[in-house]
Amino acid sequence: MQLIRPTDADELARALAEASHGGYGVEIVGSATKQGVGRPIEVETTITTRGLRGITLYEPTEMVISAFSGTPVANLEVELDKHNQRLAFEPIDLGPMLGGAAGEGTIGAVFATNLSGARRNYVGAARDHLLGIRAVNGRGEAFKSGGRVMKNVTGYDLCRGLAGSWGTLCVFTEVTMKALPQAEETRTLIISGQPDELAVELMCAAMCTPYEVSGTMHLQQSLVERMRNEDLNGLGTAITALRIENFSNSVAYRSDQLKKRFSAYGDIIELDHRASTAFWRELQQLSFLASSANPVWRISTAPRTAPRVVRAIAGYMDCSAAYDWSGGLVWLEVPASVDAGAADIRRVIATNGGHATLIRAERDVRQSVEVFQPLETGLARLTRGLKAAFDPAGILNPGRMYGDV
Repeated sequence: MQLIRPTDADELARALAEASHGGYGVEIVGSATKQGVGRPIEVETTITTRGLRGITLYEPTEMVISAFSGTPVANLEVELDKHNQRLAFEPIDLGPMLGGAAGEGTIGAVFATNLSGARRNYVGAARDHLLGIRAVNGRGEAFKSGGRVMKNVTGYDLCRGLAGSWGTLCVFTEVTMKALPQAEETRTLIISGQPDELAVELMCAAMCTPYEVSGTMHLQQSLVERMRNEDLNGLGTAITALRIENFSNSVAYRSDQLKKRFSAYGDIIELDHRASTAFWRELQQLSFLASSANPVWRISTAPRTAPRVVRAIAGYMDCSAAYDWSGGLVWLEVPASVDAGAADIRRVIATNGGHATLIRAERDVRQSVEVFQPLETGLARLTRGLKAAFDPAGILNPGRMYGDV
């Protein structure tokens, strides 16, 4: 296995141009924390962006920051924290769930996978915070798109279009993103013992209030018991969490109003700023899925449909679910099997609507099933067209998302 670690964009472009000319595939990784997601890539050459690191621009007054793609997210967070700012979309850290350490993911991989955290419903997805990119395509050609401000322009929005392509269309070399101020105070309301249907109803109702709930999550009891928070993992019930954040006076008022509005659901536990911050950091790292090696699916569907989807899947197999985005995103752990439950899960999704991606599974399972949601005919044709435009020789992460792309 050959490992190439370019230290600048020109070196990366030469490596990709050589691979394109030679017709051999390359695996693209950052710090490899997400290497176990997707179909296994059968190539002899790996290119890592870890040599491309460092913050290239930061203007706190403009709330704009740029960094090379191999820069660890943790490094950006430290720098932003000095100015009381943050990456508001709360990038999910898959490292612990996939057997690695927390805080090692790179900023390029964040946008390449478009994995957003609990604040997505409130501030948008990762791609919505991406202002500009520099990248190299499968021909070895460097290009750029966007800039340092968000503008409404004609033409294709390459930044958003390339986010979520999992390194199959290009390799990011530098990304520019917007930052937002940190909250002065954060509190979380915990309602225990709610069944999935009522929990989703509660979360959706909370998001529709004028009290600016910035995050919602519902964990079934089996997952609550795995949490590090000792005050919660011993409750012996499912929990539903509502996050309120901003200025201290405002947070106190909104917290009180939400308690009154949802008192009928039962007793409410309030986490203070410190406990709340730790709670959501734990959810961001998916720690409740880290103590098991069983397959994990990431299911996107309509919030009020989510409990029905989980209930239907539970009719085929034992499973444990966490509902993020008020139910719009479900993290589902299922028992190990030859196909990780793919046949039954795809059947349920086809009936109820949504998308399912296999995030964690053994290599032989990922090799034998469709890991990403199968594409409809029109989308498949469009995907192949994009691949032909950006990577005509098919060298970038060949087959990672789909076997024929």
